[in-house]
Amino acid sequence: MSKPAARTKQRAVRGSRTGRPIMALLDLLGRRWTLRIAWELRNGPLTSRALRTACDDASPTVVQARLSELREAGLVELLDGDGYHLTPLGRELMESFLPLHHFAERWSRRS
Repeated sequence: MSKPAARTKQRAVRGSRTGRPIMALLDLLGRRWTLRIAWELRNGPLTSRALRTACDDASPTVVQARLSELREAGLVELLDGDGYHLTPLGRELMESFLPLHHFAERWSRRS
């Protein structure tokens, strides 16, 4: 069963009574495969099949549900014949993760 989409504008979201935008975003990004899908789109458009492959053959049903949620949130768009890509807002979000990515790379090389 799919979880309801995150809500913004101070309406309640899962795990938060306040509905603060950060809570809505964390709710959306915390869903299974959501961050991975957005991350895989950071370098350019991917078709649904290529995206599933990039996501270690995640279930097509789950990938489509997450893509729908990301589209509803304005982070991903579907291009005719090109597949899915990040919107400018989605690219901005992924850029905000680059420092975390660089940290993870350093962290993985620790002694």
